[in-house]
Amino acid sequence: MTCLLFVVVLAEGPRTFAQSTNAPLNEDYYHRIDRYEVKSGRIVEELFTTVKPYKRSAIVAMVDSLQTKENIFQSPADKFNLEYLRNDSWEWSRPQTNESKKPLLKDLYKKKSDLFYVDKPDFDLHVNPVLYLGMGKDSRSGNSLFINTRGVEIRGMIDRKIGFYTYLGENQARLPSYVSDYSNIYGYYIVPHQGFWKDFKNGGVDFFEARAYIDFNISKHIWMQFGHDRTNIGNGFRSLIFSDFSPPNLFLRANAKIWKLNYFFQLSRMSAQVNSSSSGTTGTKRIPDKFMAFHQVSINIGKKFNLGFFESIIFAPQDSVNGGVFELSYLNPVIFYRAVEQQNGSTDNVVLGLDWKWLARKRLSFYGQIVLDEFVLKNIRAGNGWWANKFSIQAGVKYIDVAGINNLDLQLEGNVVRPYAYTHANQFTSYTNFMQPIAHPLGANFYEVAAIIRYQPMPKLNLTIKSFFAQTGRDEGAASIAAGAPFLNWGGDINKSYLTRQQDFNNKIGQGYDNTIIYSDLLASYMLRHNFFIDLKQTFRSSKSPNPYFNNNTTLTSVALRWNIAARSYDF
Repeated sequence: MTCLLFVVVLAEGPRTFAQSTNAPLNEDYYHRIDRYEVKSGRIVEELFTTVKPYKRSAIVAMVDSLQTKENIFQSPADKFNLEYLRNDSWEWSRPQTNESKKPLLKDLYKKKSDLFYVDKPDFDLHVNPVLYLGMGKDSRSGNSLFINTRGVEIRGMIDRKIGFYTYLGENQARLPSYVSDYSNIYGYYIVPHQGFWKDFKNGGVDFFEARAYIDFNISKHIWMQFGHDRTNIGNGFRSLIFSDFSPPNLFLRANAKIWKLNYFFQLSRMSAQVNSSSSGTTGTKRIPDKFMAFHQVSINIGKKFNLGFFESIIFAPQDSVNGGVFELSYLNPVIFYRAVEQQNGSTDNVVLGLDWKWLARKRLSFYGQIVLDEFVLKNIRAGNGWWANKFSIQAGVKYIDVAGINNLDLQLEGNVVRPYAYTHANQFTSYTNFMQPIAHPLGANFYEVAAIIRYQPMPKLNLTIKSFFAQTGRDEGAASIAAGAPFLNWGGDINKSYLTRQQDFNNKIGQGYDNTIIYSDLLASYMLRHNFFIDLKQTFRSSKSPNPYFNNNTTLTSVALRWNIAARSYDF
């Protein structure tokens, strides 16, 4: 159905409007962009920062506009970032500084940012290698850690009407012990951020990554994309709405940006289960599908405030409640899903809420999200801890150039998620993809305080300190249940059915086995040449709990070389 809709739209598609692919999601890269909106103290017109990824053309238009109007690229690091962002999407800026003085073998790296390119009126092509070589040590397990990624990234345009992007990467890795805990403590055998995987040598994993899409415009203000990639909604370190934590998924998305309004719609096909095997998913049988329909409308109010409203619904033909019927009503991109769901007698999972951003003054921004899964106002007023008062709240602040120190940025954020939020009757309607949360990696039943300090003391060097404190409630581990321990569901594991909840009332955040997590890492990243980095990282993670499964400490020391790929992060 999704493919049919795509073909129809493409047939009616673009005639005269130039295309742009996205800048791949990358926490550090996107901070380079977002900080300049906060530094300017006003909402930028070129993009809506809540909806990620950003288009390359919009990034260049934004920095060029701010350079002309605000003159905020004054420090050596800011001037470097301006040149870097324009060089990275040179097809939209074409700076002369992107020309390489010494091309490799005459035809390679004629541009600083591309191994090979074609620049013709009817065809634009950018080809780059991808490499990630990392090694480290895990103090808890005593194991040597490694990551070995080889791949290729290709993007381009045809007739400046059809844009295309693809990334292919082959990976072998031995991950930190706490990441392995996340993978198998409940028996789901997942690798965070990934889908299919298999064993590799003495506790390692092997997985293949593929992301790709095509992009086309319907009109001057409306574009569409069809492909397989990640999405992120929000302005924070975390997203309680739609994050890029879970594996990429097949999507059809559309975006309309006009006047002070931005409307985003996405239909995604996700995975409802994984094969429960300690040797990874075998790929020998079809994993059941589930679908997510999502839309968000955002409006700029004045020059400093942005307010957005969203609604999403998780549904699946395999869900026995729906009798194997694909709900066509959810394909309507402009409708109130809750009304459709109730009208059709469906019990699908509807989640709704809002997000906001306020640029209080130059260099200072406040943001937040409110997510409503289910609630009854009288029970909230009663304060009786009713299980179905399921909601999440985020509040954060960004302070750019702290105390007037150039390129020293601070971000503080708090997240609160009630027990049983995002859960539903079964895995076909839970707010998960491949058994991994679509929103926050901790799932539900927690509160968290996070702080991030970023400093760019010189143009090519970035220092990042990231810390968070989380208080959450856990259930019994899978091994204990197999040994005869009682099955528990205190509302933190969002793959469990809410029908198995422990109690109807007196539920509170952190119930179950108390688990306190303190996480800090220091990353020093130096850009040797365009998008070629050397990273040094030190990580400390403390997990305290009366349940021995969650009672451990980990210290990690690692070094990595990466080329045209984001730093891997397992910050949970």
